[in-house]
Amino acid sequence: MRTADEWFQLYGASHKNPTNKLIHWICIPVILWATLALVQSIPHPFPAAPLAHWGTIVYALCLVFYARLSPALFAGMAVVGAGALVLNELVLLTGISLAWTAATAFFVAWIFQFIGHKIEGKKPSFFQDIQFLLVGPAWLLQAVYERVGSSDPTPATSEP
Repeated sequence: MRTADEWFQLYGASHKNPTNKLIHWICIPVILWATLALVQSIPHPFPAAPLAHWGTIVYALCLVFYARLSPALFAGMAVVGAGALVLNELVLLTGISLAWTAATAFFVAWIFQFIGHKIEGKKPSFFQDIQFLLVGPAWLLQAVYERVGSSDPTPATSEP
């Protein structure tokens, strides 16, 4: 398995244009949230308890990927995922359709992502390896860690 630094180097190679990077800073969190919301919307056999649904299970499996990269990325992505899942619960409380809201956000965010890559002149990284769909959020988190002076042992060599 690649190290976090190797993933970030490869991912960063197709994310150098400032406009593309800005689009990613906005759209990756939206896509992460929308994906969890769509998965959460799948009917499930679990009791009607908050956070007992497919979204939580799928995200817990994604956390295995981050745990293999570094403890700091695992912890940060756990917080990010928990925030997204709590946001989903809040949306449900409003009576707004979580599935339709998430599907719309997902679709619009991906359109912008492809526009960003058109501007960049490079294909999205996940065309090479589907795991890059998990690397994108960690790449942004690593940039946050660097900006706050974290001592995470997996410094990114290509600034997001």
